[in-house]
Amino acid sequence: MKTFRLLAAVLFATPIIWNYPQIVIAQTAKIQINSLMQKDPIILTGSSGGSQLSKCGYLNQSPNYVFQIQTALPYLRLTIESQGKPTLSVDGPGGKFCVLTDNYTGEKPEFSGYWPPGEYSIYVGESSAQPSDYTLSVSQQRKPNNPDRH
Repeated sequence: MKTFRLLAAVLFATPIIWNYPQIVIAQTAKIQINSLMQKDPIILTGSSGGSQLSKCGYLNQSPNYVFQIQTALPYLRLTIESQGKPTLSVDGPGGKFCVLTDNYTGEKPEFSGYWPPGEYSIYVGESSAQPSDYTLSVSQQRKPNNPDRH
């Protein structure tokens, strides 16, 4: 009797499994960054936000990118551009940092400075629950001084 129930369950479930859409597990993009970037800036695009509300806005459960830095970088700058109100969360060897959209950054959150070697999880969030397309610029070039800022 147990064998019959097991066989019936398998025969019943098989068509459901065959007709069920394929489940895709997203892989976080791992990017190697060193002092000899062949292209500067590196431009990455995607959709900001996620389902998890945090102090850094709405984020995905997994990072948008993982940066692997082999040797210390004296200077690296991340800049987000978006039609929305993006946030930037960086979790690495030096701690966890959050940059929000504000008037000072001109609605373009930036995170820059010295980056020790290690692995960094980069999350592109959104202040509202509404996702927005973004462009993330990764550069080792310092921004020219802006005479409008004091």
